Amino acid sequence: MEITVDDAVIDMIKKEGRDYRVCTACMGPALVPTTVKSPKDTDIRIKIGDNTLYISRVQAMYIDHVSIDMVYDAEEIDSCPAFYVRRNLN
Repeated sequence: MEITVDDAVIDMIKKEGRDYRVCTACMGPALVPTTVKSPKDTDIRIKIGDNTLYISRVQAMYIDHVSIDMVYDAEEIDSCPAFYVRRNLN
């Protein structure tokens, strides 16, 4: 199975210069920085420039591409219990 990454996601990751992860969230697959949801050893890894896009093993069973509409903003992250453990409230 091959998972493609939309150009908009590639551009965002390169511009921000940090790793991202596709994980399971309240409304389905979520694309968040790894500072919000840490990668796991079982994740699929896709190199994007100097950074890595991690895709959870669970989400990899259901998606065939990563699109910009998967990006969760701060308000969505704050309202989803899936992110409460990793969220830095400082």
